[in-house]
Amino acid sequence: MVELKTDASIDAMHAAGRVVGRALTAVRQAARVGVSLLELDEIAREVLREAGASSPFLGYRPSFAPTPFPAVICASVNDAIVHGIPTRYRLRDGDLLSVDCGAELDGWAGDSAVSFMVGRPRPADLRLVDTAERALAAGIEAAVPGNRIGDIAHAVGSVCRTAGYGIPQGFGGHGVGRRMHEDPEVPNEGRPGRGLPLRPGMVLAIEPMLIASGRDHYYEADDGWTLRTTDGSRAAHAEHTVAVTESGPRVLTAREVL
Repeated sequence: MVELKTDASIDAMHAAGRVVGRALTAVRQAARVGVSLLELDEIAREVLREAGASSPFLGYRPSFAPTPFPAVICASVNDAIVHGIPTRYRLRDGDLLSVDCGAELDGWAGDSAVSFMVGRPRPADLRLVDTAERALAAGIEAAVPGNRIGDIAHAVGSVCRTAGYGIPQGFGGHGVGRRMHEDPEVPNEGRPGRGLPLRPGMVLAIEPMLIASGRDHYYEADDGWTLRTTDGSRAAHAEHTVAVTESGPRVLTAREVL
């Protein structure tokens, strides 16, 4: 069932979203060559602690997972698409890092992700990350009353496919509210004019995931969480929590521009 949020609820979700934005900004600022993924996770934890927020990631265990998630961020490096577990791995020059983070504040959740390069960027990685952001922007633009879920999916997928990138099937966005994952599902590819109608008060996480090779295939790593590209090509992930309103899409997880 899809819950429509009131204006007051959306404002409360915006407060949670601002915490997520601060955490992602802090992690990105700290992500340097030689810094470990565990150190980045601790930075995000501190932001949540200072805000009086909790993490919907920490201890999360969906049906597919063999163990509860042990961190407050997902840190996915290079060929990892999503759900990477922070480890002692230390970032290297030229790494492509995708960071996903959530926060729960006063009973409401926010969820967002960003991809960026560490050290000297590769031109191909810059293009991949830019396309992920453009796909996210296209999906957000389509999140208006009168459209349908398929319009968001089509907008995201069109940007990804036109650029020649793959889309991991079966993974995409979702509703957000009292819990991090709610109905409805928001695919990253679809037909316009299809699916659930968008109504004011719906809050959605829109999250393109792109595979550089153009293939859609992936596999689950031994940790039971991380999804990796089967051909070793790099991946990027971008996400915002967005409210559908009468006046247009409202991004609830905006972060500082670095």
